[in-house]
Amino acid sequence: MDYDEESLKLHKKYQGKIEVISRVEINNKNDLSIYYTPGVASPCLEIQKDKSKSYDYTRRSNLVAVITDGSAVLGLGDIGPEASMPVMEGKCILFKHFANIDAFPICVDTKDVDKLVETIYLISKSFGGINLEDISAPRCFEIENKLKQKCDIPIFHDDQHGTAIVVLAGLINALKVTNKKKEEVKICISGAGAAGTSIAKILLSYGFENIIMCDINGIIYDGRENDHYYLKEISKITNKEKLKGSIHDAIKNRDIFIGVSKSNLINSDDIKNMNKDPIVFALANPTPEIMPDEAKKGGCRIIATGRSDFPNQINNICAFPGIFRGALDAKAKNIDEEMKLSASLAIANFIKNIDEDHILPNPLDDNLCKAVAQAVFSTAKKNKS
Repeated sequence: MDYDEESLKLHKKYQGKIEVISRVEINNKNDLSIYYTPGVASPCLEIQKDKSKSYDYTRRSNLVAVITDGSAVLGLGDIGPEASMPVMEGKCILFKHFANIDAFPICVDTKDVDKLVETIYLISKSFGGINLEDISAPRCFEIENKLKQKCDIPIFHDDQHGTAIVVLAGLINALKVTNKKKEEVKICISGAGAAGTSIAKILLSYGFENIIMCDINGIIYDGRENDHYYLKEISKITNKEKLKGSIHDAIKNRDIFIGVSKSNLINSDDIKNMNKDPIVFALANPTPEIMPDEAKKGGCRIIATGRSDFPNQINNICAFPGIFRGALDAKAKNIDEEMKLSASLAIANFIKNIDEDHILPNPLDDNLCKAVAQAVFSTAKKNKS
């Protein structure tokens, strides 16, 4: 199938992938009086007295805003708010299909951090959660952090945390296959944007100890000149050996390579320079840092990509629907680190028969969302997040 041509045809036919439908029927004047005026005044007054009742009397308890500024959309880059709308609509239908969450796309026409934060904050009382999407780094870090300080609902940048949660789940099972221990393995991460930095943080939080990161300028180390504040932050918790050099230097004698950077970055010789039974997560889309056949040629034991046409797809669908379902059901005020870790463990433990080509569950399995939601719900209730 020519997916590009078919997508254009169907998007034009349906003129969008979502619609608003009523949960109640208005068939007579009584219905009108109950659901609109004068009856609607009663729930309004109840909410005025106790704002938390907005979750009881409105759809807020099941409504998520999917928000972007269009600055980092898929592999397309800064295409603007209008052009990002098809992707945001797509995210909304995934929320509905997998978690029965009503989601609404909002594309904001500003690159100003404070304007975007203020806009999102001002509309946040209409929603139970905010899913930030396709916002460029390093702005995305500042935007998420500021919103977490201002808002009393979960704020979740999926490009950061969704990817990191699924990567951790995949690594947990990959270590089982290769009989390696998280405290002993050495990891190289290529890409220090939204996904790369979040992956490093969640791996450290889980107990991985030896991580080195690279960006376009090579290995990141403490004291490297002209680095942005977020790179300086990451340099203080990674690269304990204070190594310097290129990605090809960084990957030597490593057990695990995680790529969230650019296509065709490494080759089979780089894989040969890794430790025995190397694990490779090459996640650049649509073309990964190394193709699976090239990685296998170099002796790779386990290869994962972001693509659905190869085994072991790292797919955020495994995470975000269940995470939001659990957070909304728990009426959580935020999605904390322990909730993210519980989601990773739920994903990893969901698949019972793991091997080199099956380290992650099928993202289309309806029961996966339920398992993740239950884990996140339980953690949120325990911690009163």
